[in-house]
Amino acid sequence: MAAAEAKATATAKADGPGTRERLVRTASRLLQHGGYENTPIKQLVREAEATLGSLYHFFPGGKQELAVAAIHFGDEEFAEGLRFGLSAHADPARAVEGVAELLAEALEASDWRDGCPVTPTALESVGRLPELQAACARAFANWQELVAAKLLACGHPEAEARELAVTVINTLEGAEMTSQVTRSRTPLLLAGRHLSRLVSSYATDAGTAQGRSD
Repeated sequence: MAAAEAKATATAKADGPGTRERLVRTASRLLQHGGYENTPIKQLVREAEATLGSLYHFFPGGKQELAVAAIHFGDEEFAEGLRFGLSAHADPARAVEGVAELLAEALEASDWRDGCPVTPTALESVGRLPELQAACARAFANWQELVAAKLLACGHPEAEARELAVTVINTLEGAEMTSQVTRSRTPLLLAGRHLSRLVSSYATDAGTAQGRSD
C-alpha cells in the first residue's frame, strides 16, 4: 500500500500541472452539476483520470481543499464570460442585457446542465463549511466588482454603481437557476431586459441631475 501511494506521488510530481488541472476542472464541473455532498471523491478521481495519491499530493486537505480550488476556477471561468459580455457593448444597459442573453444561450447549449458554477456548493456550505462558503462569497463579490467597474467607467456614481452591480448579479443568479429548472431561456431573457431598463433609468436620472447642475 505504501509503495503504491509512493508511486502515485512520484507520478503526480512528474506530470504535476496536467494532473492538478484535470482534478480542478473535473471538480468544478461536478460541483456545478451536483454540489459538494453529491460529488464522491472516488468519482472525482476516476473522471479526472488521477489517483487518490495524486489528489492528496496536490491537495493535502483532501476533497474540501480541492473544492475551494474548483470554486476559484469556476469563479474565474464565469468572470471571463462576464468580462466578454460586458465589453461587447459600450452602453452598460445593453451590456447587462447581452450578458443575460449569453448566459441563456450557454445554458441551453449545455442541455440546461451548466448553470452557475458556484450556487449548488454555496447553498450547501452555509453554516457548515466555512472555507467553501468564503470561496463562494469571494466569487459573487468578484462578479459584482466586474459589473460595478463597467458602470463606474460609464459615469455612474460609485455608491450607485456598486448597488446596481449587486442587483444585477443577484437577479441573474436567480434567473439562471429558474431557467435551468424550467428548461427555458425566458427567465434569463426577461431578467436581462428589465435589468437593462433599470440601469438605463439610473443613467437618465444621472444625466438629468447633471443637466440641472450645469
